[in-house]
Amino acid sequence: MTEVVGVRFKKAGKVYYFDPDGNLFENGSFAIVETARGVEYGQVVKKNMMVEESEVFQPLKKVLRPATEEDAAQQEEDRRKEKEAFLICEEKIAKHGLDMKLVDVEITFDHNKLIFYFTSDGRVDFRELVKELASIFRTRIELRQIGVRDEAKMLNGIGICGRPLCCSTFLGDFHPVSIKMAKEQNLSLNPTKISGICGRLMCCLKYEEDVYEELNRNLPDVGDVISTPDGTGEILSVNVLMQNVKAAVKKTENDAPTIGYYAVEEIKVLKSRRNRQKAAEAEKKQKAGADMPDMDLD
Repeated sequence: MTEVVGVRFKKAGKVYYFDPDGNLFENGSFAIVETARGVEYGQVVKKNMMVEESEVFQPLKKVLRPATEEDAAQQEEDRRKEKEAFLICEEKIAKHGLDMKLVDVEITFDHNKLIFYFTSDGRVDFRELVKELASIFRTRIELRQIGVRDEAKMLNGIGICGRPLCCSTFLGDFHPVSIKMAKEQNLSLNPTKISGICGRLMCCLKYEEDVYEELNRNLPDVGDVISTPDGTGEILSVNVLMQNVKAAVKKTENDAPTIGYYAVEEIKVLKSRRNRQKAAEAEKKQKAGADMPDMDLD
């Protein structure tokens, strides 16, 4: 077992583990740590705890020291400098006529690096821009291109649900989201309804995916022929959460169909549309193979 503390550098950023080096931290306190980018000021979100060595990357870097009031004051001053650097960089981007949108600026705590985050539709030749920025700020300059999801995470905003964006408030990492998740949840496949302000599929489609997968295992498909207490019918729609189906049912062969709602426990699938489709595809392939002329191998 290894003793660690979890430190986060942004409000909804990823949590990184460090060796507390004998220091005792509480959640919400601040620490000065060394990262791959240099010395950083971060907030402790997971106080001293023991974890399996396999859960952390070795060698584990140590916390340099607990943060002081002077460190907090420097952090505030750095935030002010970042705003100034942002305005200067925007001016230089316009001057060089570069097709890029500046999103955020970060100064490392040790002032060894100034990082500019931007988005662009393609590759950007920013070599002259970097030279000019380096001559102004007299420090190492790094321009980093990010995607639209990262841009939304940095800038924050209000989602179609009326709440602040999940990625900016509590999501540490982005998880893969697919259109299959929207289909399983019986949502409209209209892109404007299932996409976030970043233009990508909404992260919240992932939240209940496991539940919907479990519920969908009990449900038949639209188009399946079923038997019900009122007769034989065809499924018109399914309600995943209520676990019932809407079907057009005939009591006898000559009767007009009537619409009814039935719980999953009340029905039995007689003919599955999915199985019928598979059978039709197999028959089509078999027929195509039979129609092929014999090859003369001599």
